[in-house]
Amino acid sequence: MRIIRYIGDDGAARLAAVTDEEQAFPLRSPDFMALVREADEAGITPLEAVRRQIAGAQPLPGDWRELNLLTPVDAPEVWAAGVTYERSKEARNEESKGAATGDETFYDKVYRAERPEIFFKSTSARTARPGTPVCIRSDSDWQVPEPELGIVLDRGGRILGYTVGNDMSCRDIEGENPLYLPQAKIWRRSCSIGPAIRLAETVPNPYDLTITCRIYRDGQLAVNESANTGQLRRKLDELASFLVRDNVVFDGTVLLTGTCIVPPDRFTLQPGDRIEIDISGIGTLINPVAAADAAIQD
Repeated sequence: MRIIRYIGDDGAARLAAVTDEEQAFPLRSPDFMALVREADEAGITPLEAVRRQIAGAQPLPGDWRELNLLTPVDAPEVWAAGVTYERSKEARNEESKGAATGDETFYDKVYRAERPEIFFKSTSARTARPGTPVCIRSDSDWQVPEPELGIVLDRGGRILGYTVGNDMSCRDIEGENPLYLPQAKIWRRSCSIGPAIRLAETVPNPYDLTITCRIYRDGQLAVNESANTGQLRRKLDELASFLVRDNVVFDGTVLLTGTCIVPPDRFTLQPGDRIEIDISGIGTLINPVAAADAAIQD
C-alpha cells in the first residue's frame, strides 16, 4: 500500500491510498503524519488504518499518476547519508583525485567507520514535488542527480515508510574541497521526493529494491543505470539512529540513504533534461531540469 498527496479540484491538499492494482482511494486523513497518529491512537498499524478508511470506497477516476501530485509528506526537513555504497566511495575519490595517490582517503575511512556521514539536505520550501523542475547551480560545471531510497521517520526515528529521493549534487564543488559540501548539496530545488510513500509494513525486505535512473536529453535516453539496495553497506535503522541521536527530529522527516548510481564520463545535467528515478514497489519520481536562476513557479 502506498500513500500519495495531491491537489484536489478545490485547490486543497488531499491524501489517497494506492493499491498494488494501481487504484487510488481517497483518505479522510488530512496528511500522512495525521494518518500515522490516528493509527497509533487506535492501537493499529497505518496499513490497517488505511484499509478501514478505504473499505467500500470508490476509487478516484483515471490514473493516479496524472493527478497534480505533491510531495507525499510535507517533510519539514530532508537529511541525507553519504558514502553508504562502495560505488559512492569510489566516485567521491575520483572527483577529489584521492584515488590517484593510492593513500587511504577520508571517504575510505567514513565508508568503513562506525559513524556514518549524515548531512542536512533540504527543507520543504527547497524541495521540488513530482513533475516540477529540480535546479542546477550557476557556478558548477559537473552536476548529477543522486537516486536514493528515502526513509520517512517520526520524531523518534521510527521508519514509517519508504519513498524515492533525488539528492542533487555538484561533483566539482565537493571534489574541490569537502568543506564545500553544503554548497555542493544545498540550493534552490536541489532535492525532490515522491511520488508516493510505501508503508513500511508492506515492504518485506527493503534491502532488495531495484533503483533505476534514466535521464533524457532532447527526447533521447542519455543515461540508464540500475542498482539494488542490497549493495547498501549500512542498515536503515542504524542511519536513523544516528540522525536522532541528541538531535531534534520532526515528524515526517525524510532521510535519504545514499546512492550507488553515478552517471558516467563526467556527464553533467543541462536545463531541459528529464530525470526519472524508479524504485521497485514505490513508483517513478519524474522531474525536468532547470537553471537555479530561472523564474520557477510551482
